[in-house]
Amino acid sequence: MVNLTIDGKSVSVPKGTTILEAARQVDVHIPTLCWLDKVSATGACRICAVEIEGVDRPMTACDTPVKDGIVVTTQSAKLTRSRKQIVELILVNHPLDCPVCDAGGECDLQDICYELDVTRQEFTADDVNPATIDHWPLIQQVPNRCILCEKCVKVCHELIGADALFVNDKGDRAFIDKKVENCTYCGNCVSVCPTGTMISKPFKFRARPWALKKVPSVCTYCPSQCQIDLNVKDNEVYRVTSNDEGTTNTGNLCIGGFFGYSYINNKKRLTEPVVEQKPASWDNAIERVVTEVERIKTESGAAAIAGFASPRLTNEENYLFQKLFRAAIGSNNIDTEARFGAQRALRALNKGLGLNGASNRLATIADADAVLVFGADPTAEAPGVDWKIQDAVRRNGGQLVLANMRQIHLTQFANCQLTYKPGAAIALANGLGRLLLDRGHLDEDDLKRTVSNLDELKADLSAVDMDNVLESTGLSLEDLERAADIIGKADKVAIVFGADICKSGFGISQSAVVANLAILSGALRPDGGLFPLDEKGNMQGVLDMGVYPEGLPGFQPYAENKKKFAKAWNCELPDGGLDADGILQEIESGQIRFLYLAATNPQSFPNSSRWLKALEKVEVLVVQDIFPAAITQLATVVLPGSSYAEKSGSFTALDRTVRSFSQAIRPVGQSREDGEIFAELYGRLSKASVTFSQTDTNAEINELTSLNDGASFLDDERSSCLRKPYQVADQSLHYQLITVDRGVAGLQLLSGTSSSHFGTTSTWAAAPLEVEPEGLIRMNAADAKEAGVVEGDNLKLTSATGSTTGKVLLSEKVPQGLVFAPYNFTELGIQQLMPDGENLTSVQIAKA
Repeated sequence: MVNLTIDGKSVSVPKGTTILEAARQVDVHIPTLCWLDKVSATGACRICAVEIEGVDRPMTACDTPVKDGIVVTTQSAKLTRSRKQIVELILVNHPLDCPVCDAGGECDLQDICYELDVTRQEFTADDVNPATIDHWPLIQQVPNRCILCEKCVKVCHELIGADALFVNDKGDRAFIDKKVENCTYCGNCVSVCPTGTMISKPFKFRARPWALKKVPSVCTYCPSQCQIDLNVKDNEVYRVTSNDEGTTNTGNLCIGGFFGYSYINNKKRLTEPVVEQKPASWDNAIERVVTEVERIKTESGAAAIAGFASPRLTNEENYLFQKLFRAAIGSNNIDTEARFGAQRALRALNKGLGLNGASNRLATIADADAVLVFGADPTAEAPGVDWKIQDAVRRNGGQLVLANMRQIHLTQFANCQLTYKPGAAIALANGLGRLLLDRGHLDEDDLKRTVSNLDELKADLSAVDMDNVLESTGLSLEDLERAADIIGKADKVAIVFGADICKSGFGISQSAVVANLAILSGALRPDGGLFPLDEKGNMQGVLDMGVYPEGLPGFQPYAENKKKFAKAWNCELPDGGLDADGILQEIESGQIRFLYLAATNPQSFPNSSRWLKALEKVEVLVVQDIFPAAITQLATVVLPGSSYAEKSGSFTALDRTVRSFSQAIRPVGQSREDGEIFAELYGRLSKASVTFSQTDTNAEINELTSLNDGASFLDDERSSCLRKPYQVADQSLHYQLITVDRGVAGLQLLSGTSSSHFGTTSTWAAAPLEVEPEGLIRMNAADAKEAGVVEGDNLKLTSATGSTTGKVLLSEKVPQGLVFAPYNFTELGIQQLMPDGENLTSVQIAKA
């Protein structure tokens, strides 16, 4: 430790601490302007200069490390004069446009002028600033307001890894410029700008900061669930902000979090109930649903009724949905889109590891010595995970192994890139396991203690044919050995896997081999972690709440526990139950006559055209959502629901942290909170008075499940619930023997999420659409040449289940033999090409 004195106060701090950091520990205020805690110090403004006894000139506190025995003075007449002159020089050509500057009222430059009593300008200089830069999407740059603190540049480079912003020119002509092609439009440059230089175009001139009410909330676009503040006025969300302190995202947001809020007040929102395609009152719409349920139950039984809930709904709403169907309607034909991804992963993790989600908290990724990203694009699926991975490998000395079918944003930081052939995920995982064994990286003692079938594990690994692995994956032995060494030599290992693994038709098997790697690598230790990703915001929560026929809330098997819930709910629960695949088949056969879609659109399901054809056969279709779509045109009854900003509730992040949030605005038009709709239906069907209460619902969840047993609750703005961390018990792990060898032939189409969009919801938000207005078909130049197309041409894709046409975008990140297209755009309709339950399929291509 280093001992020093600051303004007469003694302080002891670790070696390497800066004077500014030491001063903050003893509550000594040193003014700053360019300093930002979450990035490296710049020392550009020099306002933080302090005096050190024995040193003949002031030193910047933000980047000067402490030394033992030094005596620091932070306030003196000399320092005050120096700081005032510095600010006056900064202001020499700064425009006096505060009344029309968007930063007015929250401008650090205004604050420092007030603090240092800078009331006049003593200097003059020629104004050589370039003109306002207005051609960038979403963000305007006003150079003559810039103080060249470089906060925006450092956040862009150090935290987001975009490396888009840079200082152009030099001297007094220097200004912040942008490589537009690198920009991810996360908005963090706007957030950290201490002046009105970086401006959000969607927010510009719309409101003054002091006129906005900040409502603590949670971003629900992805499972990272960044903590945000909704800035509201007159029942409208004007912007989204996030604090650096007290949030797991340290104030960082992505394009969805920062710019994607405008869908909330989109004029095309569903705002009134509809019955038989005509506007109706809420009473008539609810009564029509109740009447149809009772009629079909009488004629065909409750088994003729089915429903889908959604990861866009809160935990409480999903809980009430499954209770509505099971207790009030008498049907266990319920499911969600998790069937096509997340549920496969959790099924494999539960079987092998006893896990029903991630094994640790998100923060542990940042401290990992090695991170394996397998079949995932964290930047697109969960940006908060991307940032933690960058923390690990760019700031904390960790190494990154990236195993994917294509290159992604994180590829630039990878120590080892394993670009494997489509369909070779299982072979690759088994090959890495074999090399961990052969190269002596297994912890024998730990495996003996924790694995119940160790002999099978060793026999299975020993039987792996490495020649077959190399042929199947298209990788070199050298690359695989390097990856195995990085993982095997690390003390703390984090494994992240995502859509390419889970959403495959082989998702259970592929997730199982990733679970095996977690056992072999030591990722399940308290300082490691295993993290399955799914891009939807509350996917963990919808599974926690038991919205699937095999299980009740809290991952309790349905058949074994239905008596317990029947007693609590004072009803008889049905036997059996259909999942999504069964529901589809029964609709096609005419057995399912009534379908309820709550915040769910099957146009996003694999083989979507089959689903849409089936929906045309449903006798009664109820759609509860916030936007019109093809399915609302087919609906018997349309019930307008609400966005997360218009309700109170809780969501569960990918690391199983539960965060509550409060209603920020009232539901638009006549729309209602989804929980209120479920509660009213429950009451009318059960002939009982039911009021939707978040408190009462959570009390019931806690009484009937062990989800929150042993959890700790934080006294923060979102009442965060940190669930008990996963711990490996003796003989609790089971190595799963996976013998499936998936073979593919021909050109392969992979569907996945865009890095600018989240589900289909963000396609109703103007800002993400400005950056990516349509779904593009990404392909390698060699495949494009063979097909006779160039960038911008229309390309027709045809599979065994359908065809679609879209524009070509040439990309070196996509290897020859693979085509990638986003499923976020229903107009592109890429999901109609996918076979049932798949995200990868053979296609033929032709110029359109």
